Amino acid sequence: MGSFSVWHWLIVLLIVVLIFGTKKLKNIGGDLGGAVKGFKDGMKDGSAGAPAEPSQQVTANKAADPNTVDVDAKHKV
Repeated sequence: MGSFSVWHWLIVLLIVVLIFGTKKLKNIGGDLGGAVKGFKDGMKDGSAGAPAEPSQQVTANKAADPNTVDVDAKHKV
């Protein structure tokens, strides 16, 4: 009741092949393998070098909306 036998898995595999077809399954496998390889390469490149610089801050056009509150800190004189 808790575990499936080999015959159960073969029947499930047969149904999946009948639904998707071998060509689509081959493409999915290739895409998944490429994604895993790209992830591994990215992890390898990220840990070997210096830390990446933070991305630029996005600024809004202050004149576009008169209801926008400017939150820049102002010094009291």
